[in-house]
Amino acid sequence: MDLRQFSHLAALADHRNFVRAAAAVNLSQPALSRSIQTLERDLGCTLVERSSREFCLTAQGQLVLTHARRLLAGSQALLNELEQYNGLTCGELHFGSGPYPAQVLVPEALATFISRYPAIRIRLQQADWRQLGDLLNEQQIEFLVADSRDFVTDAKCQVQLLRPRHGRFFCRRDHPLASRKGLKLSALLDFPIVATRLPPRISKTLADVQGVEDFAISVECVQFDAVYRVVRRSDAIGIATMEALSDLVQQGAISLLDFIDVSADDLGLNVHYGVVSRAGHSLTPAAQAMIADLVAVDQQLQN
Repeated sequence: MDLRQFSHLAALADHRNFVRAAAAVNLSQPALSRSIQTLERDLGCTLVERSSREFCLTAQGQLVLTHARRLLAGSQALLNELEQYNGLTCGELHFGSGPYPAQVLVPEALATFISRYPAIRIRLQQADWRQLGDLLNEQQIEFLVADSRDFVTDAKCQVQLLRPRHGRFFCRRDHPLASRKGLKLSALLDFPIVATRLPPRISKTLADVQGVEDFAISVECVQFDAVYRVVRRSDAIGIATMEALSDLVQQGAISLLDFIDVSADDLGLNVHYGVVSRAGHSLTPAAQAMIADLVAVDQQLQN
């Protein structure tokens, strides 16, 4: 078995179809099938459930896929480090960002980074903190920038804390709640809530204030732009960081909502930004430089 066979298995798992996977790795469909069969023979197990009408890996196939992805990621990381050993004149950087860091912090830091290291190829994946954690464990990304509270107590993770950001509720300018005074958080029960996936501690804080068992989101989106567009064209109430909303407030595009039973500065509603990487794993020079730019921009945004 070799890394090429593992890459074929990963492509098959990603595309869930032999024809599409073969095209993705520039092979004919029979050649890809032979590669998977050879890998199965070498490992002494069946990787693909062929009796099912839908594509499905066997339990052993899932196990092999997990290790295959790690080996492929490790191989790519080695090549990157070797390419970057004598300076950041080539190589790749793969990292992830939560929806709100992706609005201001990450783009500003990226602009600084690519002006200094234009030859580095970058792949930025945007997802919520839980999905990013999975990508980090699978070594699909070197680090992530997101709410870091769930990672701080994880021994497998190393966390570099950044400044927390205030969370705010917002609505369109002519929303029924926009002009009401003395609002209580319970007023939100009459309207849909649209947001990205909330960290559990924020959901609990909001549920406690409302006096309900669970703070329910009506529409969960991965990207902030989708949240904003839904809010702008409906009676939905959105949740985002003040940093992400700042330009929209200045443009007069939205209204911020204030509640008498919860402070806008309530620490429980903060998003605790952090840079999370795998503990005990060295970062490539490109990742180290990118993180340094993130930290520098984070401090600049405070001023």
